[in-house]
Parts: sequence; structure tokens; C-alpha cells
Amino acid sequence: MDYEDFYQPFKQKEKGVADNLQRQQTVFKSISKNASKGDLKSLVKDLSAMDALISEYKAYLDDLRVQAEGFDGKAYMQAGDFAKQMLSYCREMDVDVKGEYPTYEMFPFKVKIDGDNQDVYINKRRSPCLRPQYLVADIKQSKEKLMKAKFNAAAFLNELADAYDKLIRIEGKEPSSAKRNTKLLLRDIYRQMTPMHRFRRDYELQNFAFDISRLYSSDIEYSSDKRRYLLGPGRFESQNLRILDKNGMERQLGTIEFFPKETETADTPAAK
Repeated sequence: MDYEDFYQPFKQKEKGVADNLQRQQTVFKSISKNASKGDLKSLVKDLSAMDALISEYKAYLDDLRVQAEGFDGKAYMQAGDFAKQMLSYCREMDVDVKGEYPTYEMFPFKVKIDGDNQDVYINKRRSPCLRPQYLVADIKQSKEKLMKAKFNAAAFLNELADAYDKLIRIEGKEPSSAKRNTKLLLRDIYRQMTPMHRFRRDYELQNFAFDISRLYSSDIEYSSDKRRYLLGPGRFESQNLRILDKNGMERQLGTIEFFPKETETADTPAAK
């Protein structure tokens, strides 16, 4: 099955509907005009023409309804055709994608296909969509929009540093030049920055990962208090956030560490 096999003929019939409605508007104006000036013969003729147009319009709608009801959207999704074509459009439109049915990541979005209900979830937002081409194009456009949005990498780094310091105090750790054991999980930093559930609804983990990717791709090396930072992978894959760098390459980042300026040496890792 392919949604385009349904949609393209449907689209052609839409043109007939649009043409019919345009003709109805023209006839309606004539009806109003003839009624106003008392041209009863022309008025009766126009009303008959309108009746014929309405019958034609109803026939178009009945045809479109039969066509729409004849497409088995549930089978289309559950059989895997939707997912297969979605991946094909991702390659065609150069949209990053990773995963397998029913869950995929199209950074910075997570996409889940719900075949039973014929829905797609994008970062937990339900989107009734059975057209893979539209879905992929919409995700591509949404990412481009996010990329164009203003982002203050320095301010974001300071927010990370603040959350990092709070967690250090909570966990009773102190950065030490003798022993660097102050790597913290980015997921813990995220929870510290969004302590309440409603905050996480407005700023999801995927939004956080996208901001991490923009920081990672920036030229910012120090926080406002002159501390260098280092982003790195976690010990376990489940701890990592998958991001794309400025070259579109995949990176797995799970931890962050800040180095007090006075403890920096020639061996201190470079930022990122």
C-alpha cells in the first residue's frame, strides 16, 4: 500500500470540487442580482442551474467519501508500509533518522507510530497523519525553524553550570585538582533544571538535547566564571543523549564536567 496511490487521484477530484464551488458562487451572485432587479425568468433559470450544481457537488463528495473510506489506514501502518515509505522520504529529503518500528529518532524529534489508532506521536504530541511525505517534510521544516531561532549558547552554558553546582552540593562532591570525579549525567542536569513535571512538559528532554547540540556546535568554551567544560559519553548507552554536531555527525553525550580555572593544567581536556 502507498498513501500516494490514494492521494494523487483524490487530489485530482479535489479540483473538480473547487471548480464546482466557484461556479456555485458565480450563479449565486446572478441569483441575488436577478432577484434584486425583478428578473423572474432569469432567476428561475439560475435556481435550476444552482440545483444542478449542488447535485454535481454532492456526487463529488460521495465519490471522495467512498475513496477515503476504502483506504485501510490501520493495515497500512501495521503492515509496515507507512514506516518503510517514511524512511525512504527521510533519505530523499536528507532528514536524519535512526530507529526501528514503531519508534524512531529524527533529531531533535522522537517519532512513534501508533498503528492501532492511526496516529503518529512527535515528542509525545499526537499527530493524526497517514501521509509519510507530509510527515517527513513537516519534521524537516520544524527543524529548520528551530535552527533559525535565536540561541544564546553562553547563557545556556551558565544555566548548565548553575545546575551542575547545585547537584555537586546535593551529592556532597567537591571538584578536586587531585582527583577528577565530578562528571555528572546530563539527564540529572536536565532534571535539576526542570524540577517540576509541568516544566518538563514545556521543555522536554529532546529540547534539552537540541540545546546541548547547539552548545556543542558553538565556539563557547568557558562559563561566565571562567570554567572550562567537557561533554562526554556516559558509561551506559541508556545514559546518553543522541545529538548531531554542526557537520551532521552523530554524537552520544551523557555527561558534563566543569573544571575550576585554577585547577586547569596542560592536560585538562579541551571543551566539548
